[in-house]
Amino acid sequence: MKMALVVALVSDDKTNKVIEAAREGGATGDTIINGVRGEGLNPEKTFLGLDLSRQRDMVLFVVAEQRARDILERIAAAGGIDQEHGDGVAFQITIEDAVGLSTQLPKLMEELDETI
Repeated sequence: MKMALVVALVSDDKTNKVIEAAREGGATGDTIINGVRGEGLNPEKTFLGLDLSRQRDMVLFVVAEQRARDILERIAAAGGIDQEHGDGVAFQITIEDAVGLSTQLPKLMEELDETI
């Protein structure tokens, strides 16, 4: 089975919405990395050297490649990505091989069979 890694970088107040949307699209699990930082085209403002940007999370989903685009679009809608500057970014990366998914594979196969 071909797999994809869907990565969402969103403000921490949108993390739960993004996870819910991805699970509704077929994601069977997630990994959250809290407190990531980044800058876009225009750096965030500071006050006396203190960073005023919102706290961000990186949420990772290993999903069936056939579902990746739909999950990506659901994440974008749930997280409000592309609506305002700094709302976050989400993307997918093809996974060549993976181990440790044996408990999730039956569920993934069942869901894929239902859609085919």
